[in-house]
Amino acid sequence: MTRVNRLCIFTGTLIGSYAGWGLGEWLGFGFIWSFVLSGVGSLAGVYAGWKVARKLEE
Repeated sequence: MTRVNRLCIFTGTLIGSYAGWGLGEWLGFGFIWSFVLSGVGSLAGVYAGWKVARKLEE
């Protein structure tokens, strides 16, 4: 795994988890559902970061 790949995945995870948590708070969900949405956002961020890294390495 290259440094670019790791950086993109880390950034995607960070942004995705924050966005998921923010969405849960904005919708008025409690702590648990915001935490769950943060996890879902993290998974989406890993996938998005991986796709971006593959595009950059082409």
